Amino acid sequence: MHLFEIVKVAHFSIVVSRIGKINEEKTFVSSVMKVEAWSKMEDRYAFWILQKDVLITVEGYFKPEEWTDSKSGEKRNRIVMVATKFYPTPEK
Repeated sequence: MHLFEIVKVAHFSIVVSRIGKINEEKTFVSSVMKVEAWSKMEDRYAFWILQKDVLITVEGYFKPEEWTDSKSGEKRNRIVMVATKFYPTPEK
């Protein structure tokens, strides 16, 4: 193991959808979630699947982020998913 390892990070968004009801009519309810994935040099090739319109399965944990907006001075926050594993979604 080297003292300094090359680490890369990918930031991307995924759309999470579920079927919901609006006035007794079924509809898709979707949300956009920010994802952060870290990869060491030896497994960085897993990032090849991160392409638009490709269905992936993501495993990981949620991380709260807080910051102060530089323009307004207001405190902001969001939840980001940190991907520990991601892979193409198996076909159904």
